[in-house]
Amino acid sequence: MGGLGQLREQREAARVQRRRQQELLRRDRIFNARLRTIGVDKDALDVQVKERKLQEAIEKARDEKIANDMKRNDRLMCLLEDQQKNEIKDMNKALREFQKNQTPETRREFDLNDPEALKKDKPARVSDTDPRCTISSMQKFAGEDLNYEQRMKFQKEQLREWSLQQQKDWKTALADQKLADDLYDKYRIEIDQKIMEEQRREEESRRAVCTATKDFNRIQADELAYKKELDKSQTLRENMDEITSLLRGDFLSENPDQALSPRGNHVLVDRWKGMSQEQLMAIRHCQKEQILENLRMKEQERRRDAEWDRQRVQAARAQLLLEREQQRQHRERRRHLDFMNAELSQEQRAKNIYLKEEEYSNIPTAQYYAQFNTSTR
Repeated sequence: MGGLGQLREQREAARVQRRRQQELLRRDRIFNARLRTIGVDKDALDVQVKERKLQEAIEKARDEKIANDMKRNDRLMCLLEDQQKNEIKDMNKALREFQKNQTPETRREFDLNDPEALKKDKPARVSDTDPRCTISSMQKFAGEDLNYEQRMKFQKEQLREWSLQQQKDWKTALADQKLADDLYDKYRIEIDQKIMEEQRREEESRRAVCTATKDFNRIQADELAYKKELDKSQTLRENMDEITSLLRGDFLSENPDQALSPRGNHVLVDRWKGMSQEQLMAIRHCQKEQILENLRMKEQERRRDAEWDRQRVQAARAQLLLEREQQRQHRERRRHLDFMNAELSQEQRAKNIYLKEEEYSNIPTAQYYAQFNTSTR
C-alpha cells in the first residue's frame, strides 16, 4: 500500500510539474509580442511576407525597365532634335541662296512696291458677280447692283401684273359669291314657301279639329246641364223630405228622453241636448277642487325648488371651502418639498466637493498597474 501511494504522489507531482512548465511556455508566448501566436497564423504571415517581397522585386524590375526605356527614349529624342535642327539650318541656308538669285517680280511682296500698280489696278467692282466682292469687301450692298434701273423696271412691271391678276381674281370671287348668294336666296324662298304651305295646311287641319271639338263639347255641356237640372230637382225633393222629418222628429223637439240608451247604462252622444243644472253644479264643484289641488301642488313644487336651491348653494359653498383647503395643503406640501430639495442639493454639493478633494485625488502608480497581466488565465 505504501508503494502504491508513493507512486501516485510521484505521478501527481510530475503532472503538476508538467502543467507548470506548460504555463511558463504559455506565458512566454502570450507576453512576448514578437512570438505571440494566439489568433494569428504564423505560416500564413510568412507566406504573405514572401509574396510581398516577390511583388516588390517584380515592381522594382518593372520600374528599372521603365527607367531604361525612358533613358533610351530621351537619347532618341535628343538625336531627333539634333536632326531637326540640322534640317532647319539647311532649309534656311537654301532659302537664303534662293532669295539672293530671286528677281523682284517673283517676290511675294512685289505688289506692294510695284511702280506700275496703278496702271494694273482694277475697279473695286467689275460686275455684280465679281468674285472679289465678298461680304468683307464692303463693295456690294442690297439695292446697289449695276443693273438697278432694269431691275426696278422689271419689278414694277411684275408688280403691275400681280395687281391686275389680283383685281381679276377679286372680281371673279365677287361674281362667284354673288351667284352663290342668289342661288341661296332662291333656295331660301322656296323653303319658306313650302313651310308657309305646310303651316296653312296645319292651320286648316287644326281649325277643323277645333270646330269638331267645340261641337262635341257643346253637346256634352247640354247633356251635363240637363243632368244637373235633374239632380238638382231630386236633391231639392230629398232635402224637403228630410227637413219635414227633422221638424217632426225628437231631435229638434229637444226631448231629453231621446238621449237615453235603450239599455239605460249610457247616453247616446248624437242625440244628447245638454246637461241639467245639477250636473253643471257637480262639474263646477269638481273644477274648483282641481284648481285647489293644482295650487297646492305648485306650492309644494315651489318649496321643493327652494330647498334644492338652498342645498345647491350650501354644496357650492362647501366645495369652495374644500378647494381652498386643498390649495392651502398643496402650498404646504410644495413648501416642504422645496425645503427638502434644498437640503438634498446642499448634501449633493457637499458630497461632490468631498469626492473631488478626497476620493478622486489619488493618482495610480506603477504598483497599481503591475497587478494586471500576471497570469494567462
